[in-house]
Amino acid sequence: MSSHILRIDCPDEPGLVHKITGVLFNAGYNILSNQEFVDLEAKRFFMRTAFEGSAAPNTVVSYLEQMLSKDSAVKLVSAERQPIVILATTEAHCLGDLLIRHYSGELPAEIKAVVANHETLGSLVKSFSIPFHHVSHKDLERAEHEKRVMEVIDSYAPEYLVLAKYMRILTPTFVARYRNRVINIHHSFLPAFIGAKPYHQAYERGVKIIGATAHIVTDDLDTGPIIAQSTIPVNHTYTAAAMVQAGRDAEKITLAKAVKLILEERVFLHGNRSVVFE
Repeated sequence: MSSHILRIDCPDEPGLVHKITGVLFNAGYNILSNQEFVDLEAKRFFMRTAFEGSAAPNTVVSYLEQMLSKDSAVKLVSAERQPIVILATTEAHCLGDLLIRHYSGELPAEIKAVVANHETLGSLVKSFSIPFHHVSHKDLERAEHEKRVMEVIDSYAPEYLVLAKYMRILTPTFVARYRNRVINIHHSFLPAFIGAKPYHQAYERGVKIIGATAHIVTDDLDTGPIIAQSTIPVNHTYTAAAMVQAGRDAEKITLAKAVKLILEERVFLHGNRSVVFE
């Protein structure tokens, strides 16, 4: 008996839950969990259903696609760990946290490799018996460097890319190649303090909270659909350096949460927003 996850994004109409679950029931499946949401302004329906059974699932997708509006997205995946590749630079806290969660079985992912533009984190990655690729950006045009990075990534055929403090701005060509499949962690509570040195911006502004935001990467810097966020209280005694130190915990926890949500098929992109079934 196999387990599956069904995702549906379609125009709202009366009776959708009854219709969809009826298809699964008639096919002999047992529903394990079901979550749905209606955006009343957009008149859009979102549903995530986990189910199990021995029947061939492809017939369910075919039937649902015929039954639902043409402006619908139906996706069916098996409830298995998905392949990812992690990109990093020199900071270890987010990468290290993901490696530990992967090692302990907490992360529903198969980390295929880590790619970095510095050698700094190589020994850390190799200690977990995961391939590490150093692709230096020195003396290379951005396009050439990204080409080499993409060649390594594509050799592993990942479902998603995770930027674990990868401190490089991605080009539109790179983003387009992996559209809606790149997860980034930004060290501020977006939309505040976009870009470089957000903790220093926060310090100069005298904020009382700092935070971290995990989001999908788009062409515009730090403005993609938000998946998860967290905050930490600070006060006048915090220097910019102290904020950086305090924020690292928020960054790694927020990124790990976002990766888990994405890999468990709990995130629906909705324009520049997201629907997240936690």
